[in-house]
Amino acid sequence: MATEWEFVKLEHLVDPDRGISYGIVQPGGPVGDGVPIIRVSDIRDGRISTSEPLRVSPAIEAGYARTRLRGGELLLTLVGTVGEAAVVPESLAGWNTARAVAVIPVRKDIGSYWVKLALRSPSVRQIVDSRLNTTVQATLNLRDVAELPIALPPQGERDAITHILGTLDEKIELNRRMSETLEAMARAVFKSWFVDFDPVRAKTEGRSTRLPPYLDALFPDSFEESELAEIPAGWEWGMLSDLAWLNPEAWSTETRPPVINYVDLSNAKLGRIETITAYAQEDAPSRAQRLLRVHDTIVGTVRPGNRSYAFISDEGLTGSTGFVVLRPQQTKYAELVYLAATATENIERLAHLADGAAYPAVRPEVVASTRIAKAPSEIIESFLRIAGPLLAKLAASDRESKTLALMRDTLLPKLMSGEVRVQARDRCVAECR
Repeated sequence: MATEWEFVKLEHLVDPDRGISYGIVQPGGPVGDGVPIIRVSDIRDGRISTSEPLRVSPAIEAGYARTRLRGGELLLTLVGTVGEAAVVPESLAGWNTARAVAVIPVRKDIGSYWVKLALRSPSVRQIVDSRLNTTVQATLNLRDVAELPIALPPQGERDAITHILGTLDEKIELNRRMSETLEAMARAVFKSWFVDFDPVRAKTEGRSTRLPPYLDALFPDSFEESELAEIPAGWEWGMLSDLAWLNPEAWSTETRPPVINYVDLSNAKLGRIETITAYAQEDAPSRAQRLLRVHDTIVGTVRPGNRSYAFISDEGLTGSTGFVVLRPQQTKYAELVYLAATATENIERLAHLADGAAYPAVRPEVVASTRIAKAPSEIIESFLRIAGPLLAKLAASDRESKTLALMRDTLLPKLMSGEVRVQARDRCVAECR
């Protein structure tokens, strides 16, 4: 650690008019048009997920004005997955937090991002781990949060470190947004063609399909009745099992590799694999059994409403038995299998069919029996020429983000400890010792 750096307790770096607080203790049942709040599960890898917030009664939230967010605060998880930190974007002004999330209104002259970096440094993480109460589940007290020592190098050096690590974080965030856009585009085309049958409906109603002539000509201009539901003329209803094998491979005691690169349910969310945990063979969880290949689709069967699913684009991964693995019978259908299995309508169907009190789940066969509309090969191949490149770009973006995150996580402890010194933006003045 750089000996000339100043260290200040976190409580002295916050807005004195607000202080460090935790959020709503008893949020009550969800309210459809209530005030959204951020929970521990919404904070992961330095960012806040806003896809499925819990909404609480405005009357309950009114009693917690102290933690009502304005934008710019630092959030820190206190229970369960302790130590996850994220800066609140301005767009979340008016939201609040749950009891298990601390709101830290860092002074503007210090900056929430700097404190976030400090909280991720090994020295501070070690202190946090030593202060945890683990009687029931890991819990960190606000008193201990307030006393955490935050390194304050000279302003110029602090700005340089913030610039270096912030640039990497900004690029990772940009890639994430681009990936979301690419996937949304692929899903929109899938839903239009294979769920809502928009081109066929347009033709039956005498409207333009707004497709290029070569695509327009592929779609029929009428529907046919079937035992399930109406379907475009010349199409037929099928199931995912017509296109994909179910759970095709699993490790045995004899074949398990020395290192298991494990993907659990909590680490695959809305199409992205957020974290891969490497275990020695003898330490891997018993659920680490599903052998995954590139082009596989995984769908969580435990609490399917949590939307734990992903398209596999990396070799050497092992999935939890809480996933169903769908392997395309023909590689060219990989994107179609993924988009069909994880369409919003199908995930909602699985969530509705899940049973069990503590951990509602569905059998793998239920996923494989998901109904799909089987179009003529010319339409499917045209769709794949659109969706394939989109998902390929998405996978490339995700791989780049993983490389950038590794670079960031390697640099962070060296920069935050003073092992690597900087005086001006992007200029190191001492080598790693």
